[in-house]
Amino acid sequence: MGIGGSLVVIAIGAILRFAVYRQDIGGVNVGMIGTILLIVGIVGLVISIVLLTMRRRTDVVVRDDRDAYSRTYVEPPLERRTYVEPPPDRGPRL
Repeated sequence: MGIGGSLVVIAIGAILRFAVYRQDIGGVNVGMIGTILLIVGIVGLVISIVLLTMRRRTDVVVRDDRDAYSRTYVEPPLERRTYVEPPPDRGPRL
């Protein structure tokens, strides 16, 4: 029973429990059947939500891009270094 089925059972149980005026029809207690349906619907709803949150994805996608990468890979340019000449030597300082 999924979430939708649980909600339908809860709705039917609530109608039988709270909306039916005459509770005892032909020796069958309609209110008690409504209460049982309410409990079963709530338990089913809780179980459905717990199973929904515990479900894990098991799809494994493997991408093999080695060929595409080797064809489109371009070497990065070498780093440019600028060389600054030191100031000319003016002799020893006194």
